Amino acid sequence: MERREVTKLLLASTIAGQSTLLGSAPAIDRKLPDVVVVGSGAFGAWTAYALRHQGHRVTLVDAYGPANSRSSSGGESRITRCSYGNQDFYTRWAVESLVAWKQLQQRSATKVFENTGVLAIAPAGDPYLDQSAMVMQRLGIRHERMNADETMRRFPVFHLDSTESALFEPDSGALMARNSIQVLVNELVAQGVTYKTAAVRAPRGAGTLPKITTSSGESIAAGHYIFACGPWLPKAFPDLLGDRIRSDRAEVFFLGTPAGDQAYEPPAMPTWMDDYGVGGAYGFPSLDGRGCKVAVDSIVGPMDPDAGNRTVTAPYIAAMREFVRHRFPALAEAPIVESRVCQYEMTADENYILDRHPDFNNVWIAGGGSGHGFKTAPSVGRYMVQLVIEQGPANTMFSITRPKASGQT
Repeated sequence: MERREVTKLLLASTIAGQSTLLGSAPAIDRKLPDVVVVGSGAFGAWTAYALRHQGHRVTLVDAYGPANSRSSSGGESRITRCSYGNQDFYTRWAVESLVAWKQLQQRSATKVFENTGVLAIAPAGDPYLDQSAMVMQRLGIRHERMNADETMRRFPVFHLDSTESALFEPDSGALMARNSIQVLVNELVAQGVTYKTAAVRAPRGAGTLPKITTSSGESIAAGHYIFACGPWLPKAFPDLLGDRIRSDRAEVFFLGTPAGDQAYEPPAMPTWMDDYGVGGAYGFPSLDGRGCKVAVDSIVGPMDPDAGNRTVTAPYIAAMREFVRHRFPALAEAPIVESRVCQYEMTADENYILDRHPDFNNVWIAGGGSGHGFKTAPSVGRYMVQLVIEQGPANTMFSITRPKASGQT
């Protein structure tokens, strides 16, 4: 895709969203089939949005509520970035989706996106930054490549080794996760989407699913059912997804910054990603006075989204402290002012699963966000409409039956 094609993509996304800026959603078309979306996180809410704006009757169901504390969309912030190595698919979806996030911000007059910029750091010999820069150059996305000295002059709170380098995306930043999903769901309800807080029993059988049943015994019938319930997908479909999506536990810390010091606020400090150690690390500047958010993904373990322990642990704290001493020396002894435990629903190759259930002709799966899905959720919603309603071609990278071999996106 050339620079002019990205311009066309952004223009088309803007035009597509203008009806929501100028007025309400289209009238519900009673001739179109009902659709039930199970899960009101990023994938589910934006799928409901795309369906509703085609005139469909939509019911949105969630066991605990939109962006609840157990969900993958329930945190304070998520990164939106364009750097994806030498593959441009997710880059294009990130560009397209950011238009939709900004439109939501404009419609709701609520902060959804903060343009902090995003800094990616990698060691010498890692091709990721060079490949990402080549893709962004080709697509006309603003970026800067910097060596260690240039990075530290630009962003003094960071310490880089002399062999490390960075890639800066000035137009990327932070999405306010919990707030944005709750605002979106409220908007959907105002535009005619039916919302229910209910736990849905996993469907059994094959063929055409006539209805779903909640744990309270209520039945909900529809023409199509889309399960977008994140880390609950392996629980809902253990035989199908039990070994294809895993929930990995993660601990996140907010470090208190020195009194009166704005060096840890945007734009002085950007959102960042770091190819550090075994699993890497990422974080955010102090947003809304909450302190710097730091997550180090060096400890991997399973997480039950319903009953898992959501108290931070000593090994995670030690790993975080070791990283901070290296990357942000001035915060080495900073107090932990907040913390939270969440999960990533990971696939082996870190690509999403967006596909029809192999046993049902009207049941669909949208999940496997793998820690990076939030940013592209508007594009996921549009893709699911193309797949479910328009019967468009499926992308094999999202197939449920693709090979399980591990790899990178």
